Amino acid sequence: MTTSLRGLRSIVLGSTSGIGRAVALALAEAGADVIVHGRRSRSEAERVSSLCRDRGVKSSVLISDLSDRDAGDRLVDEAWNLWGGLDSWLHLAGADTLTGSGAQLSFDEKLDLLLSVDVISAIRLCRAIGCKMKEAGGGSIVTIGWDQAETGMEGDSGELFSAAKGSVMAFTRSLSLSLAPTVRVNCVAPGWIKTAWGSGASQDWHDRVVRETPLQRWGTPEDVADVCRFLVGPEAKFLTGQVVRVNGGVVR
Repeated sequence: MTTSLRGLRSIVLGSTSGIGRAVALALAEAGADVIVHGRRSRSEAERVSSLCRDRGVKSSVLISDLSDRDAGDRLVDEAWNLWGGLDSWLHLAGADTLTGSGAQLSFDEKLDLLLSVDVISAIRLCRAIGCKMKEAGGGSIVTIGWDQAETGMEGDSGELFSAAKGSVMAFTRSLSLSLAPTVRVNCVAPGWIKTAWGSGASQDWHDRVVRETPLQRWGTPEDVADVCRFLVGPEAKFLTGQVVRVNGGVVR
């Protein structure tokens, strides 16, 4: 087991499932102590936290609804104070408007939810934790974008996610300049990743993924987790302000 992150204090927002869960486990596997964050399911968060501890690291759980600004502010303070500071903040939480009840919302309702959870919380919380890290002398922040936000995709979901994730990607670049040289800020921009929506996608979508991806397969949450682990580690010490596309080689 690699121990390149041994002793790193980290929090992964949105780590009860999907990409966030894979990232939390990858950090723990590399030796980092991990705060697992969820919106409401403490049982799922505790399950992931237990898996982290099985890897020989410390892990705790914090529950917070990021659509609530006051709750988000409390999360920053609680996470920072839990272990006397943080070395990495991975802001990977996002609203699910593709599956479950979220898929039934109107366009305007989806837009409001995505702006609240994906954009506003990322801007406010990353700025807040970045200030704490800068004052403390260092740290790393990772946000999550979308590889098609800069090139576009047809349909309601394409319009919604390009607006939300494009904002996060642009913000990441500016925040990296504000916090340099003390705090590094980077963004991962996944492509076709087989999370909950991908697992239930139609054959037409599967065919499209293979056709459009040079590596001819869906990405996995673990593929994204490997990049996140690298970005918060010492090997990435000269990287900041970057949007890293994790998309199997798609160039548009």
